[in-house]
Amino acid sequence: MNLFMRIRTFLNWETSPKPDPKLLPEVYPHLKPFRLPLILTVVVMLFGTIGYVITDNFPIFDAIYQTAITFTTVGFGEVHPLSDAGKVFTINLIIAGFAVFSSAVGILVNELNKGKIVAILKERSMLYKIARLKKHFVVCYHNDYTIEVTKQLRENHIPFIVIDPRPEIHEWAVEHKYPYYLQAEPHAELAMLKSHLSSAKGLIALSSSIADNIALIASVRLFEKEHSLPRPYYIISSAENMSDVEKLKKLGADTVVSPTKLTAQRVSAMAARPDMENLLEEFLYKSENPLDMQEIVVPKYSWAVLKKLKETHIRQMTNTSVVGITKKDGKFISMPKGDVLVTSECKLLIIGTQKGMDMTKDLVRNRVKPKELKFV
Repeated sequence: MNLFMRIRTFLNWETSPKPDPKLLPEVYPHLKPFRLPLILTVVVMLFGTIGYVITDNFPIFDAIYQTAITFTTVGFGEVHPLSDAGKVFTINLIIAGFAVFSSAVGILVNELNKGKIVAILKERSMLYKIARLKKHFVVCYHNDYTIEVTKQLRENHIPFIVIDPRPEIHEWAVEHKYPYYLQAEPHAELAMLKSHLSSAKGLIALSSSIADNIALIASVRLFEKEHSLPRPYYIISSAENMSDVEKLKKLGADTVVSPTKLTAQRVSAMAARPDMENLLEEFLYKSENPLDMQEIVVPKYSWAVLKKLKETHIRQMTNTSVVGITKKDGKFISMPKGDVLVTSECKLLIIGTQKGMDMTKDLVRNRVKPKELKFV
C-alpha cells in the first residue's frame, strides 16, 4: 500500500473529492418494504429444496436448481422425472412463487411511484458532483433575479449552486440549466455543508424577503467563525429599499444591490444622456466584449507605494488606464493625474482587457521595481 501511495504521489495522481458520508441521504430506510418479499423468497427456495429432496430424492444441488426454475416459472423442464407427489408439490411451489413475485413487483412499483428512492439517488449523485467544486458561488432562492444572475455566471464560466427549499427546484433546474442545485433551507448548516460552502468563493442571497436574507447572512458569518476558515466569504445580497441595504451591510453583507435604486439610476441616466444609454451594457456587462473594469488593491509591500502614478507606467506596461483611486480612508479620486501618489492598500480602478488586468495585478504585487521600467 505504501508503494502504491508513493507511485501516486510521484505521478501526481489525485483522488476525486467525495462528500462527507454523514451528508449523504440514507437509502436503506426506504428499502424496508422489500424485506418481506426477500424473506419469502428465501423461505420458498428453502421449502422447495427440502421438498424435492424428500419427495423424489433429488441431490441438493439439483433440488436447488429445480426449485429455482420452478419458482421463477422459466419453463426449463424437469431435472429428473417427478413422482405424483413431486408433481403436486411443484404445482404448489409455482403458485407460491407467483404470489411472492407478484407482491414483490407491486411493492417495487409502489415505492418507485412515491419517488423517494429515485430522489435520494439523484441527490447523492449531485452531492458527489458538488464535492468537486472550488471557488464557486452559492446562489440562494430561485426567482427572476436568480435566472438572470445564473445566466451571467454561466456565460463567464463561474461555477455556481442554486439552493431553494421548494420541491419545484428540480423542474426549475432543468428549465433554466442549473448544473448544480439542492432542495434545502439555505440558512441551515446542513445545506451549507452539502453545498461545499467551505470551498466556495462567496454566497449570493436573492430572496424577496428581507428576513430570509438577514437569517442567511447571519448563518453564513456564524458558519465562517465556527469552521475557522482562512478567508471570509464574499456575500452579495439584494434589498428593496435603502434602509434594508444598510441593515444587511451592518449584518455582514459585503455588497447589497437595490434593484429599485439601480432602475432609478438607469432611467435618470437615460433621460439625462440618451446617447450613453447602452455604454455600460456594451462595454462592461457583455462577456464577449474584451473591455473590463476592476479594482486592484496595492499591497503594503508593493514597490509602487509612495510612487507617483506616472512613475508606475501602468498604462505603457499593461495597456490599461487608471480611472480612479480609492484611498485607504475611503476617499475616492476620479480621473487621477500623474502626480497623484499611490499609497499603501489603496485601490486602483482599472479599465482595459482581462489580460491587461492580470498584468497590472502582477505589476503592483511585485516587491521590487521591475527591470522593464528602465526601458519605458
